[in-house]
Amino acid sequence: MAEHDLQLVARRIRSFPDFPIPGVLFRDISPLLKDPDSFRACIRLLASHLKTTHGGKIDYIAGLDSRGFLFGPSLAQELGLGFVLIRKRGKLPGPTVSASYALEYGKAELEIQKDALEPGQKVVVVDDLLATGGTMCAACELLGQLRAEVLECVCLVELTSLKGREKLGAVPFFSLLQYE
Repeated sequence: MAEHDLQLVARRIRSFPDFPIPGVLFRDISPLLKDPDSFRACIRLLASHLKTTHGGKIDYIAGLDSRGFLFGPSLAQELGLGFVLIRKRGKLPGPTVSASYALEYGKAELEIQKDALEPGQKVVVVDDLLATGGTMCAACELLGQLRAEVLECVCLVELTSLKGREKLGAVPFFSLLQYE
């Protein structure tokens, strides 16, 4: 079942050379989102990995703005958990904490509401893709500010040549599909 599901997911990722700039090979998840069977397979695979790795020790799934919001709530529901938003700066009401991260030209910030988690709660961070790791690393920093425990970071796609998982240090990382 797992191998069949993984093939179903992999077939729905398409590549666009030279997008958004020359030299970049863009991995597009849009076909996966359009196909309910492939999307369900993706969620099943991620949930299976998390159940096997962490059992019932996860308290929340945290999703990164914006494509982590596509996978996170479904994954949380599959696991019977709640979902926590990690947003771009200025998008959340109430008191927040923030962490900045480097972009190719400049920097950006992520925020989480101060009351989103209690100290010691165990969280898994989800996004669609890991490239350089800056956004995921900032998310882990945010969760650390709330004194939550990041059990693992998971993604659908990992661009291995960009070495983003190295930026996460000791935080475990899992991806369904890996591309150079």
